Amino acid sequence: WMNNPTRPQEASGTSGEKASMNGVMHFSVLDGWWVEGYKEGAGWALPRARSYDDQRYQNELDAATIYTILENDIVPAYYDVDEKLGLSPTWVGYIKNTVAKVASNFTTNRMLTDYVNQYYVPQAARAEQVISDDYRLARRISAWKKKVRREWKNIEVISETQPDPSYSLSTNSSLKVEVVLNLGDLTPEDIGVEVIFATTDRKHRLHIQERYEFNVVEFNDGVAKYQTNIMPDKTGMYQVATRMYAKNALMPHRQDFELVKWL
Repeated sequence: WMNNPTRPQEASGTSGEKASMNGVMHFSVLDGWWVEGYKEGAGWALPRARSYDDQRYQNELDAATIYTILENDIVPAYYDVDEKLGLSPTWVGYIKNTVAKVASNFTTNRMLTDYVNQYYVPQAARAEQVISDDYRLARRISAWKKKVRREWKNIEVISETQPDPSYSLSTNSSLKVEVVLNLGDLTPEDIGVEVIFATTDRKHRLHIQERYEFNVVEFNDGVAKYQTNIMPDKTGMYQVATRMYAKNALMPHRQDFELVKWL
């Protein structure tokens, strides 16, 4: 089953998952379900990462990669026939591996196990924690949110270092960023600061690629100094911006509270 969708537009792949239960090997982009399903020796794969932003160039590269894998791996495996058996042990091995290594991961049992372990059990424990002792935790979170909402508009940006437009980020030149905030009645435990690296696609939409958290290095009389020192781990052209957000270790997720401000 050869499938080469445009990254990252591959669907969930339920038909492919069913086919694998019948020993159907797949040759696809590591996207959608195949990024989870692919196992070495149980099918073939095109790389997950794009090499070109221009889809035409990416199509040319994918086509060349497909022909190379067909010529060097798939076709030789199919025609590696044992004369006594009248079939290819290599090919049969791929079929067996598909059933054993791929199909086994896409069953109702695995689905329900994931739901129970990743969602239902943690949520049940969280619910019990929130309502215990006459909703003590819920009351604490509610009071904290009320306080932060009241003080949010009073947070003052005293200073902020912005990278020079001509700055070139490299392993020899780290990016040092500092933000100083007057938090008023709040504390550094209530407010987080981070710098965001984003790329722009062909439709001018921003996509966050990296996020770096600031550390609190000083806090006196309601004034907090946040700093971060960034070393790059990949190249490229990025849009860079800094933002602050409300945070609390008691929240299950930062999106549980909507307060975010770009500096």
